Amino acid sequence: MPSNERIPEAYRTGYQDFYGREFKVTPDVLIPRPETEQIIDQVLILAGKPYLPGVKPTERELSKNPIILDVGTGSGCIAITIKKELENSKVYASDISKEALNIAKENAKNHQADITFVESDLLKNIDITPEVLIANLPYVDPGWDWLDKDSLSHEPALALYADDHGLKLIKDLIKEASSRKVKYLILESDPCQHEEIEAFAESHDYKLYEERGFIQTFKYD
Repeated sequence: MPSNERIPEAYRTGYQDFYGREFKVTPDVLIPRPETEQIIDQVLILAGKPYLPGVKPTERELSKNPIILDVGTGSGCIAITIKKELENSKVYASDISKEALNIAKENAKNHQADITFVESDLLKNIDITPEVLIANLPYVDPGWDWLDKDSLSHEPALALYADDHGLKLIKDLIKEASSRKVKYLILESDPCQHEEIEAFAESHDYKLYEERGFIQTFKYD
């Protein structure tokens, strides 16, 4: 049984900050983490927009109105933030959990973000091919000897843990994205998994474009 004394503050208050905005969270969704904010930075870099004041923008890689899909959206913080930061984008967000989608939809309404939500197991119910596919999927290996399971016990196991040492869903998504020739794939995982993910991605025609903290960006080759 999880200890009530260790209930995360975000679940106590019902909100968590992400990229300067406040998002509703419940135990049906993961609490947004600071390391995930680098996904937003990477999308802005691809779009040729500065992600920090004073940072010189790079050459734009994306189209003017890119289609962006956030798989496993949870609270919706990634998809909503991208839509707010990149207004010309068309943003889709999916999750296998109806409860998570309800929270994401509420957050989108609160932030006046026009997002198309889809209930889907990875790309199963997705009928578009995005220019950028983003995923912060379950990647935690319950066998990691450094893992503090008690500290995670209040968050949904469905959004945390995956088979194949935490890599099953990520590998499945890479295969599905490759079959559709999705141009950019941005994935979050633990740095200890990056080497194996890169090798698997390369075997499915993706080359590593950039690596920043927990985030790997791949480009279809």
